[in-house]
Amino acid sequence: MSNHDLSQRFIFDDTDIRGELVRLDDSYRSALAAHDYPPAIHQLLGELSACAVLLSATLKFKGTLSLQARSNGPLTLLMVEINHKRQFRALARFDDDKVAQQQSLHELMPDGQLVITIDPEQGKRYQGIVPFDGQTLEACFAHYFAQSEQLPTRLWLQADTNTAFGLLLQALPGDQAKNDEQASEDWNRMVQLADTLSRDEMLELPVDELLHRLYHEETLRLFDPLAVQFHCNCSFERTGRALYGLGKTEVEKLLTEQPVIEIDCQFCSAQYHFSKTQVKELFDSPPDGQLH
Repeated sequence: MSNHDLSQRFIFDDTDIRGELVRLDDSYRSALAAHDYPPAIHQLLGELSACAVLLSATLKFKGTLSLQARSNGPLTLLMVEINHKRQFRALARFDDDKVAQQQSLHELMPDGQLVITIDPEQGKRYQGIVPFDGQTLEACFAHYFAQSEQLPTRLWLQADTNTAFGLLLQALPGDQAKNDEQASEDWNRMVQLADTLSRDEMLELPVDELLHRLYHEETLRLFDPLAVQFHCNCSFERTGRALYGLGKTEVEKLLTEQPVIEIDCQFCSAQYHFSKTQVKELFDSPPDGQLH
């Protein structure tokens, strides 16, 4: 099986525990290629990207999952969006002068908070807020799962400038375990084995080799791996709608200051240009109309 840019689901037979493993390589590098992020931010954005893929795998919906970490510190924003097709994009905003002297999550994002938004194509929008009360993203999400999930859940995250890795274990309601004591024993064993993973193993071992290294004595059932891709859904039409939202007066004011309005996508740095003629067409047509 492929060991790159995938989400791999697995189940421990004879237990009520499932797992999800994510490895991002080319997709991760593509998502961050338009930006020159310092290593500390690169790592955090990689971990958040892996986490977004893991969380999206636990949801059964068509739509978008967004993770936004915000603070008033040197790192003001970490953001990852992923859709049900496992296409994601990522973004960070920071004070370049201060980041070089700050390395930990707590130092980069003091008193920060994480906003988790689930926006299904059908149904109600969900939003949850998680305080940053840990030294790592793993600890922050542990707090989230403890508050929002009735099921024991653990995350392991790691990233460098080339690869992002994530592992999720979750205890499920079921009837495989004979009793609560057996269920607790199974859960503790799987978690303790995952805790033995080193940073190098997370970032370097192929997925199948890593799972064998951890759980070769367990009865493990693998599902077909699913591909994960970088994809930015920006477009001339979507950018035009955003421009329309500023209002005709504000946009015409911009055109008095410059002959062409230039707008860059914050995620992929794609550039969109709007001339006076295109702006006129924009406001002469409904927001959802075809732009030329």
